[in-house]
Amino acid sequence: QVQLVDSGGGLVQPGGSLRLSCTVSGFSLDNYAIGWFRQAPGKDSEGVACLSSAIESTYYADSVKCRFTISRDKAKNTVYLQMNKLKSDDTAVSGCARSRGNQCESGWHVGYTYEYWGQGTQVTVSS
Repeated sequence: QVQLVDSGGGLVQPGGSLRLSCTVSGFSLDNYAIGWFRQAPGKDSEGVACLSSAIESTYYADSVKCRFTISRDKAKNTVYLQMNKLKSDDTAVSGCARSRGNQCESGWHVGYTYEYWGQGTQVTVSS
């Protein structure tokens, strides 16, 4: 059965770091691209990163480039989102999702291109 379980959220001060984890089961990371999304209170969901293991490509939203890094650990069936230099604007519920294919599509940053989702984990950046 396809399942994505995300974790790693918490409370950090501005400028701090967190690493989110997305552990998957029921499929291989070689066959499906994985995206990370976030939703702040009162705002629409925003795609922040996507990773395709099949073609070894990554994509990032402009708002997180040079601060966030998406990566994978095949042995652990896990995709990570390393978040550095966090800002208050990064406060959101974040979660991972499985794309419909093995590449990050042109619409990788919007939710309708994905079919399975993790439950979400809270990221709070505050002093």
